[in-house]
Amino acid sequence: MGELQQRIGITPLQSESVTQILRDDTDCLTDSFYPGLRQRAWAEIDQVALHHNLRQIQQLWRHPTQLMAVVKADAYGHGALTVARTAIEAGAGGLCVATVSEGIQLRQGGIKATILLLGATNTPEQVKAIAHWQLEPTLCNPQQALVFSETLSGLNQSLPVHLKLDTGMSRLGMPWQDAIEFVRLVQQLPNLEIASVYSHLATADSPDPTVMRQQHQRFKNAIAQLQAGGITPPRLHLANSAATLTDSALHYDWVRVGLAVYGLYPAEHLQKVIHLKPVMQVKARITQIKTIPPGTGISYGHQFISNRQMRLAVVGIGYADGVPRNLSNRINVIIRGQQVPQIGAITMDQLMLDVSDIPNIQVGEIVTLIGQDGEEQISADDWAMALGTISWEIICGFKHRLPRVVVG
Repeated sequence: MGELQQRIGITPLQSESVTQILRDDTDCLTDSFYPGLRQRAWAEIDQVALHHNLRQIQQLWRHPTQLMAVVKADAYGHGALTVARTAIEAGAGGLCVATVSEGIQLRQGGIKATILLLGATNTPEQVKAIAHWQLEPTLCNPQQALVFSETLSGLNQSLPVHLKLDTGMSRLGMPWQDAIEFVRLVQQLPNLEIASVYSHLATADSPDPTVMRQQHQRFKNAIAQLQAGGITPPRLHLANSAATLTDSALHYDWVRVGLAVYGLYPAEHLQKVIHLKPVMQVKARITQIKTIPPGTGISYGHQFISNRQMRLAVVGIGYADGVPRNLSNRINVIIRGQQVPQIGAITMDQLMLDVSDIPNIQVGEIVTLIGQDGEEQISADDWAMALGTISWEIICGFKHRLPRVVVG
């Protein structure tokens, strides 16, 4: 090796034993069919952790309750088909999505379980797609119910529907005070079969339960009105992840659990209820290493200027992969079990690190952006706290060009 090669440290990419991917037909790619997935940046989806979380959640039931795994937004960025299959195998009673296209994706992937469509749908074209793919829609108002009934009559087809009550979220749903009139209307319309009545909690993740209890009482009042009118809905459901972890009285027939399935807690005060394991780790490789002198500006805008001679590592991941640019100069990553700072503006495809304290650093070494390496751990919550947002936004923000690789 020549003097220049020795000085700049040219070495072959380090080899890595690749975990066998469990399925080749999922939305999580495989190294065997797509060689080189881990040569730049990727997200690892740990099926062992996913199974663990599902078991932990299901141990919370004190009466017959079924888990509805929320897999909208590509399973919060984890890969909808992979998570859906694992959840059904682990005993989930069904799945929740937000859009018709998300439901179709699951059906095309071979999912036969109940798929509850949480978002509002209003056009005959949407109704026809829902009926064709045997999805189960949410109805929020009489006008919507009429469109469904009329369109299904033309198809000579019936459909299970779920009626949503607004108990204080002020989003989708019929006002809870009008529950009995709404349910009676839907009962009278042809081709509609009421499968459940439900609502959604706005503040279940708050340590102060006041609003949640108020919403719960409104839900109970609405159900009592229905029962007094001789109406008994087949199923009731109210709880999201936070409510599921908070109070078994909120569980009813189904619980709709999203964030907790993926190993994250909706709030800090719920962390001791059950033991969850993060399912996603985000990793990338070092693509170049260089030594820079004091006073050198780094990346766009020179937001960081070196105050000493530094070893700088360039990493092949950026905001086009889902690393928020506003995290520039505000996060650490992990290399060889040691945290090092990110420096300079995060760019579309790359970011820079100060690796001066890592001896003999090499091109090709793995950087853990979210996840655990040795004793060190960085979570989606850490990024969310730095940005003043929530972990939901972080994990949903990783783009599709970042391959999801199933491990475990």
